Amino acid sequence: MIQPKFLHVAVTCKDQARFEGFYTKYFGMKRARTIDLGDGKELFFLKDDNGFYFEVFPMDEERPVPFAESDGPHYPGFRHLSFIVDDVDAKIKEMGDDAVITLGPLGFDAFIEGWRTVWMKDPEGNIIEICQGYKDE
Repeated sequence: MIQPKFLHVAVTCKDQARFEGFYTKYFGMKRARTIDLGDGKELFFLKDDNGFYFEVFPMDEERPVPFAESDGPHYPGFRHLSFIVDDVDAKIKEMGDDAVITLGPLGFDAFIEGWRTVWMKDPEGNIIEICQGYKDE
């Protein structure tokens, strides 16, 4: 069997520059490739040091449904993206007003000792989770 390797998450953005600025400033991502789509539009890839990529598209139409709240939508589909840090509270403090919290921070010591999580919106309204202390079994 050929084992696939994860490549990227594609997102469509109303404000690509704001999205890029947020993930560059707070998650250390850098632009890895830019593709000219013509008519003044581009798509680009953001990459972090661990090999995670966002493929960032410009929007062509308005969003047809409301944005999710809390920890993300509870219907089938992607709920949120998660990033791990050493200290959730320090990350929230670093982000200041850009940390638009939708739920938490919450502790999950009953499941994993030291696991702590907060959910927030990125500049496009996508729910992201920032956690500390997650460990596999």
